[in-house]
Amino acid sequence: YEKDVPLCVPEINAEATKGSKLIANPNCTTAIGLMALWPLHKLFGLKKVIMSTYQASSGAGQPGMDELKEGTRAVLMGEREVAENKIFAHPLPFNVIPHIDKFQENGYTKEEMKVTWETRKICDLPDDFPVSCTAVRIPTYRAHSESIVVETEKPVDIAAARKALEEAPGVKLVDDTE
Repeated sequence: YEKDVPLCVPEINAEATKGSKLIANPNCTTAIGLMALWPLHKLFGLKKVIMSTYQASSGAGQPGMDELKEGTRAVLMGEREVAENKIFAHPLPFNVIPHIDKFQENGYTKEEMKVTWETRKICDLPDDFPVSCTAVRIPTYRAHSESIVVETEKPVDIAAARKALEEAPGVKLVDDTE
């Protein structure tokens, strides 16, 4: 995280790259979440963000996926009661681990703090804007997911929120309520 290097999600803040020779993209979980939050922020104004991320073993690269596969195999074949762990903080097979990256002095992990820092920077929010993230590693090979709860400045009109998400570039609203 470099304060003077623009952090860009093109659908949100492409203008931040103007005049810069160096730009960066955010953490994958920040980008995923902000694609949905940005249109709602424009309409209703964000007041607080609480995000929980559920991240696949692929977030640790091929070694993470291999550790999940081998650990699962060893437990299912009865070779071990609990899988070994070298890549992850704890054994991942048959487990969820609310510990991705190193813990910081404030009790959050670096992965969780990246979401906070990057959300503030990309959305041009103040340094004390309330963002809280819990990052959890899950025993799947691929595909991260998120649960996001927000408090907004203005009351949310559900129809307007759905319309904003349907029209947002890069967002596909799948809202099958039946």
